[in-house]
Amino acid sequence: MNGDWLMRGRDGRLSVYQLSGATVLCRAERGPGGPWTDPRTVGGDQKLHPVLAVGQGADGYAHLVSWRPTTKGESGLVHSTHFRPRLAALDWNPIGHPDKKGDRTGQPAVAVDARGRAHVFVRNTDGGVSLLAQKEKGGWEPWRDLKGREVQDGLAAVTGESGRIDLYATAPGAVLYWRQEEPGAQPVLQEALETGVRPGTLHALATSPDSTTVFYTDDAGDLRAWRPGSKPATLLPSAGPGPVTAVRCDLGGHDCTLLAQRSAGGRVAFAAYPTELESAGAWWTESGPQLPVDALVSLAVDEDDRLVAATLSPSTGQLLLSGRKDEPGLALEAWRSV
Repeated sequence: MNGDWLMRGRDGRLSVYQLSGATVLCRAERGPGGPWTDPRTVGGDQKLHPVLAVGQGADGYAHLVSWRPTTKGESGLVHSTHFRPRLAALDWNPIGHPDKKGDRTGQPAVAVDARGRAHVFVRNTDGGVSLLAQKEKGGWEPWRDLKGREVQDGLAAVTGESGRIDLYATAPGAVLYWRQEEPGAQPVLQEALETGVRPGTLHALATSPDSTTVFYTDDAGDLRAWRPGSKPATLLPSAGPGPVTAVRCDLGGHDCTLLAQRSAGGRVAFAAYPTELESAGAWWTESGPQLPVDALVSLAVDEDDRLVAATLSPSTGQLLLSGRKDEPGLALEAWRSV
């Protein structure tokens, strides 16, 4: 999955999106802190490939994008909007293919601008990135080629506090950065950071009114943070092989960035530091039980601004949750199965 699959909806309830065979399932809180609904199919009975991208706008609506099989050897992208976690999502709507037709070209990513318009990014067969953006009054703009060369899978799209969208991607020996200069404008390739980077480890986060930060693991296994226009900062050794997830939250009255990652030992590792102050340093603290090797990790803040962490194993469907205790520091409650 691409994006934050644990999120707070418009009604304040937390929800979780998960892949299950050829479908996408959603579970949601019935009330603050639970209990949770049983898994429900999202988007109707359309059969999908096992891939999902999730994005959310300031309005709280979730936008989901996946690939579906069309004819033999070919696929097309589909989109659904979920307005409230406990209501049914819209049916999957076909939105086309970056090359007009063909098989899957890569894992999509989706971000939503300040006006609630979804922007879908995906690799194309020329090795660059293509964009499909919603119109403000319904429908979709034509596909746009954002260029780029040798782009690898694992795009990271993020909406800044300004409402404009940034896109990050990896290429051999580089992290590429596209910026949307004005709302609704086509993002433009602005910068290519020459760096060793492991594909599939990007995660982007809005960290100030004018900046977004992308986290990635370099060739040496270190977790690094980069804001375009500056040099990347080394935070600490990566806890495990996969990408981190990140969220901003209040810790002791300070705006902090909290990172989480499945550690090499199989538990969830957490690290926090003052937002955009990487020089303050960070260190990992592990929590919870040992998880399956395919376990995913996601973070969110609930309607009471309380930190919530979740892990999900696609192979078993096991969902575990933990929340921050009402005490100083980053103490977490016991992990519970939902």
